[in-house]
Amino acid sequence: MNKIIPLSLIAIASLYASEIELAPINVESTTITQVSENAQVSADLAQAISASVPSIDMNRRSGIANDIYIRGQKRDNISVEVDGTKVCGACVNRMDPPVSHILANQIDEIIITEGPYDVENFGVLSGGLSIKTKRPTKDLYAEVNLGYGSFNYIKYGATVSGGNDTVRMLVSASSESSDQYEDGDGNTIAQQIDAYATTYPAVAGTKYKAEYADMKAYEKKSLMAKMFINLGNNQEVRLSYTANRSDDILYGNSKMDALYDDSNIYSVEYNIKDISELVENINLQYYYSDVDHPMATKYRMSSNMPAMDNTNHLTTSMQGIKLKNKFDIDSYKLLVGLDSSERTWDGKYYNTTTGLPLAAGNSKSIDDALTTNVAIFTKLDKRYNALSFSMGLRYDSTEITHATLSSNDYTALNMNLFTSYDLSNENRVFIGVGQASRVPDARELYFVSSNGTIVGTQNLDQTTNQELDLGYELSSENMNFKVKGFYSMLSDYIYYNNSLASSKFVNIDATIYGAELSASLYASDELVIDAGASYKKGQKDKAMAGQTDTDLADMAPFRANIAVNYEYMNNSIATLETQYSAKWTDIDSDNGEQELDAWSVINLKVKHEINKNFDFTLGVNNLLDTTYAVNNTYTDLTLITGNTSDIMLMNEPGRYIYTNLTAKF
Repeated sequence: MNKIIPLSLIAIASLYASEIELAPINVESTTITQVSENAQVSADLAQAISASVPSIDMNRRSGIANDIYIRGQKRDNISVEVDGTKVCGACVNRMDPPVSHILANQIDEIIITEGPYDVENFGVLSGGLSIKTKRPTKDLYAEVNLGYGSFNYIKYGATVSGGNDTVRMLVSASSESSDQYEDGDGNTIAQQIDAYATTYPAVAGTKYKAEYADMKAYEKKSLMAKMFINLGNNQEVRLSYTANRSDDILYGNSKMDALYDDSNIYSVEYNIKDISELVENINLQYYYSDVDHPMATKYRMSSNMPAMDNTNHLTTSMQGIKLKNKFDIDSYKLLVGLDSSERTWDGKYYNTTTGLPLAAGNSKSIDDALTTNVAIFTKLDKRYNALSFSMGLRYDSTEITHATLSSNDYTALNMNLFTSYDLSNENRVFIGVGQASRVPDARELYFVSSNGTIVGTQNLDQTTNQELDLGYELSSENMNFKVKGFYSMLSDYIYYNNSLASSKFVNIDATIYGAELSASLYASDELVIDAGASYKKGQKDKAMAGQTDTDLADMAPFRANIAVNYEYMNNSIATLETQYSAKWTDIDSDNGEQELDAWSVINLKVKHEINKNFDFTLGVNNLLDTTYAVNNTYTDLTLITGNTSDIMLMNEPGRYIYTNLTAKF
């Protein structure tokens, strides 16, 4: 793909005030802090960060367990890791994305990488999340969190931490449930399907049975436990375990619901710091995660027919080991590491009632796929007076095997350079260039639908992203302002072609470019005005076989936010916020996307500190009860379809009132 990168593009940003706070700006990434303290609408991480960072959009799938895009990129094009542990979902229809396996109330901070600038983790093609959960403290600390909201949303949570010079421990547990939310028209999740089936009677089988039409939208329980053991001589062992147990999650515009979604995340870490003047730190970590996810038609009318009473039961596991060495060499910061991981993925179809496999040849959706990766990486940081730079390299060797089908081998060299220059104490410019690759996953290579259609394409090439980022930042006493632009060239981009009868995933060449902006104006000691905006556009180099549309899917239109925050007393803040999205017109209509109306919503929030031990939050989202949808209907998801140009959308919740009481001791 030969292209000239326009140097005039501008861009980045992140500052929506509704949910979570941004830390001081880093030109390579965006850090959001105090996540557990501020994400109080629900424990759904996708909802919290998409309302706070302009480069991130949300894909609404349910009342919880929603997915995210970073600059229009999702699935394996972005990476999610939790405390160094790579997390993957099991569902081929993205009902359990990686961000759904960690809850907002467990998180301390999130580092968001926008672009191919992370060499430490496998598969960071166009961005990723590095999630840092709460750490155990030596001093005894306890927190209790109670939440209640519209649609009978109830949350209970508690965290206890403490220890001594030798051992520190933390235990955090939570329980959360909700009835089905109502959209601005007053329709529940089930009633949204009913309304769609009125227009398209052929999809009546996807409606909920009468006995399930009013069931809860989800129930979710989580437990996180950590133990840090000080071995002396700057050595520490860190043990952690996170369990998530979700039951009966309803996915309105999908054809199935999750009977349950259970995940476990384990980590053992050995850390040595301040070894010598040369060796700053050595860190060795082993991790393991697994997900068990059966999705079924059990609650739908279609299951009244024995042949349609089906389950697709998917499981996945991910284990890895990583060694990182940090050196301080004459003011050069050098990181050298080894990374190895192994992911299994398996899925089978069976009759939900009898437990028997489906017809011969349709019993497996994914048949024991195994992805093995080995990599070496390095990163060098240096500052010369006003100039600083960061350079990274990573070499990957990956093998993907299947129980019966052909295997695939891939190698890739990822590299990047990011520099910034201080024009003054308050002004800075920065520029980055990078290249990264990601291999196809087992769904894209091998997935078979329940009717026997081979959806995966066995000979896919890996995708490579070559990207330019540049921008400007102003940070003064009265104002923070940041604008950043990017231009991304995607070679062998893995894309879903709905016009094909089988082997629907293909490699194409494409470009994505855009801009993001954020600003904070400190009008007075009490009044702060925050604003953010984002725009992106994606284009295929040429239309795919059997199609004419060259627009890329998942490219949300221009979106903007402005919030006024007033601190009416110490640590007590009232926020008035407006969010806006332009009409969604640049769509891939050949692959299921449709024009969506522009929308705007108003949110109100008051967080009041009663005293140093108690604070209380009262908020209203979507004050005017607007009916709107935030994401589109790209056919790489299996959704309810009455007409190929009118796939069922999921509307956002209508007026939502929530309260939260936090007690700290």
